[in-house]
Amino acid sequence: MKKVLHISTECYPAAKAGGMGDVVGALPIYLPQFGVEASVILPKYANKWFTQHKFKTLQKGKFQLGEETIKYEIQLLQNEDLGYPFYCVDIPGKFDRESIYLADDGHGYPDEVERNIAFQTAICEWLTKGKQQFDGLHCHDHMTGLTTFFIKYCPAYKKLANTPTFFTIHNGQYRGIFDWKKVNLFPDFNRKFDGMLDWDGSINSLATSIKCAWQVNTVSPSYMEELSENFDTLTSLIQQEKAKTSGILNGIDPELWNPAADKYLDQHLEKNKWAAFKSYHKNALLKRYGLKSRRPLVGFIGRMAHQKGANVLAEAIGKSLGNKQSVSFIILGSGDKMIEENITRLAKKYPRSVAAIIAYNEGLSRQIYAGCDFLIMPSRFEPCGLNQLYSMRYGTVPVVSSVGGLKDTVPDISVGGNGIAFPQAETQYVTQAIERCVDLYKDKNKFIALRDKIVSLDYSWNQSAQAYATMYNG
Repeated sequence: MKKVLHISTECYPAAKAGGMGDVVGALPIYLPQFGVEASVILPKYANKWFTQHKFKTLQKGKFQLGEETIKYEIQLLQNEDLGYPFYCVDIPGKFDRESIYLADDGHGYPDEVERNIAFQTAICEWLTKGKQQFDGLHCHDHMTGLTTFFIKYCPAYKKLANTPTFFTIHNGQYRGIFDWKKVNLFPDFNRKFDGMLDWDGSINSLATSIKCAWQVNTVSPSYMEELSENFDTLTSLIQQEKAKTSGILNGIDPELWNPAADKYLDQHLEKNKWAAFKSYHKNALLKRYGLKSRRPLVGFIGRMAHQKGANVLAEAIGKSLGNKQSVSFIILGSGDKMIEENITRLAKKYPRSVAAIIAYNEGLSRQIYAGCDFLIMPSRFEPCGLNQLYSMRYGTVPVVSSVGGLKDTVPDISVGGNGIAFPQAETQYVTQAIERCVDLYKDKNKFIALRDKIVSLDYSWNQSAQAYATMYNG
């Protein structure tokens, strides 16, 4: 069985900030049936999960990070079976923080470059000097992508030079760009290969990964197409490396996302009785937040961010309710303070039609999936998107902009698809989509038929895991 190590900064349930955490936590569980034994390695954070679990130290070591001597330990999880071996790198002073990426001021850590280089260097040290051997290294996003360069061009790691490397772009907007002055933080490498690090005059971790990895994929076919057509300064690089690129749609774990056994729900789906399940959870939400009944309930779960189209959603909600549309909204998320204020203002103006919860709340998100009639995702870009898959699993109709993975998973009902799709994140299109929600909800037979269709769809990891296994064997 082929052994592949996933190198990441997120993995559910240990540490998650977004969809990448779900992917890295689930994909390794499904790979063995396709002949791949997967392991995961993460930085060791100081969050609740790590402090509650026991680890065995496998290797201790040290290396130079510029003028700083870095001591590290490679540790293996002992007291819980995640379904795959789980390793972590303990680097005191670098990752022993509760938050994965953000400092107390809400911005990225000022030593982000140093800690990412330290993490990747420690892994290369371990793989070179330790007993564990892998047939492939799978790096996730720019935070781990320099590994593909280190094993190729650093003499100390030449033992690893022929190990196949795979790189997944979960979100190409984050690129790990930093000044050439910090190249002294790298392990010693052959300087004639400087060009593999450079893009637009800076070190660009994402570009380096695309150049150096054996295979590169995005988390949906449409997102890869979008990058090859419009990835600003990196468009030409994606086109140049096209032969080794692909798009593999993310899946979801049906055991974790199961309306018949969800630990966050106080009433579960029984014997496929969807009407009773949806009615119970919808009424609970309406009562809890004082929203009007007998109208469609539209949910939003996500970051209050430009990417997610949250500002456009706020405008569309205001326009819809100003036009006396018979519809209610429940909005859960946090992020941009101005967008938060706009959403909160709507909730105060229309208290019986809008509930705004400015927070991250896993339990409430499950209740929204279970209780809403529609889930809206007006994203400006979306590499894959998982919320639309979760919503369909819980019998909630997705309403999405036709970008990236949303385009791949939610064709419009007018062409026999799975939900309501609109061209792009603009107020007029989102407002029209809300009107379509109201009309569809009134047509009970059509609405129920659509619900029955989407709950029967299979978006488990099986098909995606097989595609990754094929990539590893290619």
